[in-house]
Amino acid sequence: MKHAKTAAVCAAAGILTLGLALTGCTFWQKTESVYVTSISQSTAADGSLQYTVFYSDGTSTVLAGAAASQEIPNVAKDAYEAYLAETGDDITYSEFLEKYLTAEDDSNAQAVAACLNSTLKIYAESVVTESSYNPFWGTTTVTDVSISTGSAVIYRIDEANDTAYLVTNYHVVYNEDADTNKNGGYIARAIHGYLYGSENEPSPIDEDNDGRADTDEDGYTEYAYGESAIAFEYVGGSVENDIAVLKGSLSALRALNPDVKAVTLADDYYVGETAIAVGNPEGEGLSVTQGIISTENEEITIELGGEYRTYRTLRIDTPLYQGNSGGGLFNLSGELIGITNAGSMDDENINYAIPFDLVQGVADNILYYANDGDSSTNGAYRITLDLSVMADSSRYVYDAASGYGHIEEEVTVSSVSSRGIAGALGLETGDRIDAFLVNGTEYEISRTFHIYDILLNVRSGDSIRIRYEREGALQVSDSYLVSTADLGPIE
Repeated sequence: MKHAKTAAVCAAAGILTLGLALTGCTFWQKTESVYVTSISQSTAADGSLQYTVFYSDGTSTVLAGAAASQEIPNVAKDAYEAYLAETGDDITYSEFLEKYLTAEDDSNAQAVAACLNSTLKIYAESVVTESSYNPFWGTTTVTDVSISTGSAVIYRIDEANDTAYLVTNYHVVYNEDADTNKNGGYIARAIHGYLYGSENEPSPIDEDNDGRADTDEDGYTEYAYGESAIAFEYVGGSVENDIAVLKGSLSALRALNPDVKAVTLADDYYVGETAIAVGNPEGEGLSVTQGIISTENEEITIELGGEYRTYRTLRIDTPLYQGNSGGGLFNLSGELIGITNAGSMDDENINYAIPFDLVQGVADNILYYANDGDSSTNGAYRITLDLSVMADSSRYVYDAASGYGHIEEEVTVSSVSSRGIAGALGLETGDRIDAFLVNGTEYEISRTFHIYDILLNVRSGDSIRIRYEREGALQVSDSYLVSTADLGPIE
């Protein structure tokens, strides 16, 4: 466990040319002098992806049948398989790449260009009361507006209600120094955002041009945010997960940029994968930094909300700075893989992001209870199983077919309360949890945190069953019907 400081998608559309150049030989050869000049991706009539290989003599070949969800970096894998089928050559994938292919790839620029339409810089305004001591005047107390800055992404668009929902870090809109009586709590009393290309920043109002900032009826400094600023409201948040959801006018955003869009969530993420951060470092405006995912799961400790808390994160070497908090972390397909939230106090190349699957679970949870018609349910909620688990036999599993790997572990019950839901389902100490079945849908449990993630998506009226191994035999529990009484708020 490590201590860290807070660092307070939009897939490219159409045909995407990768610019893959050969290193002197031909792809699967047509003639000695004809070679591949590029490979592009498009969508076939049936919705599947297809790849067109262009040759130096002006001809082309279509490679079809790839799954529609396949990522752009797998184009080379398709080409390799087609090469084997046509030539019968006995060559490994690594040998093929080394012998034939040199990638001059601008997909990172294309990913960034698309995702800039989904990213905003954020200013959060709170009222704080500060005291200072002077040996001549004694202690003086000043109450005024304090403005902090961060980043956010457009998470969901609700066309019917003209609403855009943003996701950011909880600590971007939370001010632990806020005067709760005058500010109305710790959450910022006013939140504004700027789109890329329409950026501005707040400035004190001085209508009299006398060099002194104007004040409102409470005596606080008044700030102007400019015509390009969009006002947002706080929907809900979770300090436990450092995620907050905001909402604002979709039409106001589109008036500034008609191409604004919600991020596209990735399907997964891998160690070594390119990680592109788009945020507002040092409050200087939206900008881009790039690195890789260093570790796909790491627990860090951050002081937030007046206490130290443990967070599950991705570790990245992508540079982050104050103001990057709440911004998007994207892969080379322009898909969201995380929300950047922290950096190491000792090493500027060790930084962190909340993984997209946790972001999605918390954000969807908050939105569900914000729009459920019950004004008493605000924030995030989940059931408690009254169950403790531990990880055994952790191991790295490499998948040669995809070229990626992941960590798996056995999740074993270390303690269980007979009065809780897990006890009602019949679990006992020593059982290995294999899967959760929620309304009949199976969710494999191969990491301890999978249980937490699944419970974020369980609602009142859902049925739960647990598949577990006991004494070498798999068993499935009876069904448990979740009620409102089982749900408790997540801080």
